[in-house]
Amino acid sequence: MRPHLGIGGGLPPALDLSTADLAYLLATGGRPLPLAFVFRFDGRAPSLDALRTRVAERAHRIPALRYRLVRDRRELRRADRLAVERHVHEAWLPADADGAEAARLMLSRPMAGDDRPPWEVWLVHGPDGGHSLCYRTDHTFQDGVGAAHTARALLDDHAQGGPAARPRSRPTVRGLAGAARDVADAFRAPVAKPGFDGPVGGRLGACQAEIPLARLRTVARANNGTVNDVYLAALSHAVHVWHMKETGTAHPPLPVAVPMSVREPGEEHAPGNRMVTARLLLPCDEPSPRDALARVTAATGRLRRTRRRDAVRVLLAATPRTLGARVGTRLVNGAVVAGPASSVDFGTALVHRGVVSRRTAVFSGLAAGIRFLTTLTSQHDVACLTVVHDETLATADEIPELWLSALWELERC
Repeated sequence: MRPHLGIGGGLPPALDLSTADLAYLLATGGRPLPLAFVFRFDGRAPSLDALRTRVAERAHRIPALRYRLVRDRRELRRADRLAVERHVHEAWLPADADGAEAARLMLSRPMAGDDRPPWEVWLVHGPDGGHSLCYRTDHTFQDGVGAAHTARALLDDHAQGGPAARPRSRPTVRGLAGAARDVADAFRAPVAKPGFDGPVGGRLGACQAEIPLARLRTVARANNGTVNDVYLAALSHAVHVWHMKETGTAHPPLPVAVPMSVREPGEEHAPGNRMVTARLLLPCDEPSPRDALARVTAATGRLRRTRRRDAVRVLLAATPRTLGARVGTRLVNGAVVAGPASSVDFGTALVHRGVVSRRTAVFSGLAAGIRFLTTLTSQHDVACLTVVHDETLATADEIPELWLSALWELERC
């Protein structure tokens, strides 16, 4: 069992990679995979020196920031000293009105390849006094929920709150059977995904849309679903309309990987990926967004009732690490799924030196033949959809607006 590694306390000199960490290492061919939280502010920006001072005060107490990835040994090794000036940087993007350019910078800038722990904090100055604070890490080293807790502990004035921990529970027989079916499906012939199949170009595009979180909650309550159900149903309809515009035909049901955190209480600040995935078919063939929502709600309800999260965790724990990692690379692969469709509830708004962030957004790089991923990030009363796509999906930047249109249709129903 890996230690919980809460804030402070003694840290072991080395940790083995988890099955999920090793899966990322195999899927990326050993290359870093950027994962970034981008917090957008309208108020006055702090100075670089002030930002470095805060990071220096806190970083040494956060276990996830104290380890570096030794790729050839497949382990995490403790770094006893942190040179903060090598981790905290500044950039100016005077045309970045909505924070999208900051996201592209976080995705495109090479990550340090030396022996530093793989994380950075960026102060990005935008137009009219606006700015972004960005926490960036290597996805091989940290999942989105872990990164949310680290960003909060490192940057927030109060440094408390964040995504809820997930206590273990016993999986059901149906949950175990469903997890086994996901594995079997991953090794069958590739599923047709006409809107997303094709060669990978390598250059990434990033786009986003924001909406009051209350609107998502209202639709969810009216349809006996969750905010995540509404997000996925609107995404299904957005893809339906997008593909219909491009080809004149309906897109078949779209397989996506839904990441699920398995961080338990006390593990919030531990390094590594503590997550599993489930395969979900988005009903992109459904012309009605309300019917799409009904189908998504039924599917996610089955995942919750059968405790699929715990079923996958149990199966991975019973599988040798290398074998489990290779199975993981099949589960989240461009031949099997269009890409991840993830969500992160950051909780209350991040406050840095008295200035409240307007919104937060998560962006991740692509690997393993995947050309498209989406994330819904909620903070206080704002939700933000982000889309990262390969350059070969030339019109994918239309999807956020189509997603907003789908939400409007759901509100009218």
